[in-house]
This record gives sequence, C-alpha cells and structure tokens, in this order.
Amino acid sequence: MTSLSQQTHTVSRLNRIRSWLGVLFESRMGTVGFVLVSTWLVVSLVSLMWTPHPPTATDFVQNTSPSLQHPLGTDHLGRDLLSRLMAGSQVVLIKTRLNDDVTIPGGVALLGVLGSLIIGSSLGLNSGYRGGWVDTVVMQILDALIAFPRIVLYLIVIAALGQGDPVVILAIVVTGTPGIARLVRGMTLDIKSRDYVQAARTRGEGSRYIMYMEILPNVRGPLIVDATIRVGYAIFMIGTLGFLGIGLPPPDPDWGNMVNEARRFIYSAPLAVVWPSAAIATLVVGLNLLADGLQEEMNRYR
Repeated sequence: MTSLSQQTHTVSRLNRIRSWLGVLFESRMGTVGFVLVSTWLVVSLVSLMWTPHPPTATDFVQNTSPSLQHPLGTDHLGRDLLSRLMAGSQVVLIKTRLNDDVTIPGGVALLGVLGSLIIGSSLGLNSGYRGGWVDTVVMQILDALIAFPRIVLYLIVIAALGQGDPVVILAIVVTGTPGIARLVRGMTLDIKSRDYVQAARTRGEGSRYIMYMEILPNVRGPLIVDATIRVGYAIFMIGTLGFLGIGLPPPDPDWGNMVNEARRFIYSAPLAVVWPSAAIATLVVGLNLLADGLQEEMNRYR
C-alpha cells in the first residue's frame, strides 16, 4: 500500500510539472526565456564532468582567435575561453565554494535569492498580519536599507567581511530581503481579510498557522515571478562586482572578472570581452523573459 501511495504521489507531481510547463510554453517570451536558462543550466552541469581544457590551464598561446582546438579562442594568459565560460556558469547556478575544500549544491545567485525569499517572506508575513508596533519596526528597518543603493550595500558587506562566495550570498540576501518583505506585506494586508482566513480564525488556528498555511500559499505565484527576476539581478550584480575586482575569488572563473581582465586587450582580442559579456546578458535576459512569461500566463488564468 505504501509503495502504491508513493507511486500515485509521484505521478501526481509529474502531472503538475507537465501542466506547469504546458502553460509556460503557451507564452512565446516564457518559452524563449526557458530555453536560454535551460541551456546555461545544461552547460553548467556538463562542465562538472567535462570541459575542453582545464579552466585555469595557461599552457596555450595567448589571445588567439577561435579555432578547432579553442572554439572561442584564448585569453591574455593563454587560458581556454570556452572552458572558463562553462566553469563560470557553475558558480552562479549550481555550486557554491565555502572554502578551498568544501562546495555545496546551489549557485551563489540562487542561494542568495533563496535566503532573501525565506527571510523577506517571514518578515513581510509578520509585518502585514500582526500590524501595530511589529509592522512599524520592521518597515522602518527595511526602509532604511532600501534607501541605500544596492551597489553601496554590496560594497559595505564585502568591505566588512572580505571576499568569498558566502559573503556574496550574504550581500544578495541583505539587498534582496527588503523588496521581498514589502511585496509579501502588501499582499498579506489584502489577503488577511479574506473569508478563508476568517474561517481559520474561527476554527481557532494560531497566527503562525494562518500566516504560513493560509496566506503564504496564496502569494507564491507573484513571489516566484519576483524571485526569477531577482536571480537575474543577482547574476548581473555578481558580474559587476567581478568587473570591479571584488567579486568571487579564484580559482573559479568569474564572468565579470573575465571582462575586467580582457578589457585591457579589447583592441587586439575583442572576443575575450564579448563572450563573458554575452554569457551574462543571455542568462539575465533569459530569466527576465521567463519571469515575464510566467506573469503573462498567471494573469491569463487568474
């Protein structure tokens, strides 16, 4: 009986995923975005097992044009650009380096946005549902954070704690939490007066149950769309920090740092700047198109 129940649950989950993908592919923007993001996910997964050359190897001719041996050419140190692009996709999408010996699943951008979602959703739910002094204190703190430009907050966190994947994740959490909290708070203020919430209160359910079991599931649609856009912003910001030389540390390649290093040779080897710039652009645009497609289909079926 247990095995049959597990099989039924698995089939139900697969049907939900198939239905969700079917709805997504009805949107042209969503389809294009899904293809772009999926392509980079596949590239990053493949790079875990294989790259044409070691990403840090400097055994080749410097600043060469694309060839059979180096499909995208080499950089100023003789490193293969295709291998470095592939390895760089791992950092933002599928793995985080805690130290020289330990890595964990989940890219820096994804983990940063996930942390923002968890903390921001909790703050927004409590602020919107409880109101009073809780709402005042939480919103005053978040408004103070929002007053700072994002890049300034990033620089403050990195200057205080140093470079490293965990520090960049923390910077993404600090900058992303206020916006998510305000979004969840606004929707909570609207939802908490709905009939099903009143019914839960009548049944004697506690505040925590109502917030996380009645309200939160009904705000997940806009949250998913917002989180998808925020992953794109986080990837762009990681590239910006890498360009400034304060992003993710070696040995993992950083697309932003690749642009920074290659710009000195932009006239003699312009493709070394073009490839990492195109990687950042296509992934960020793909995430934004995916979010637009999700929003479009949610509005259609609302």
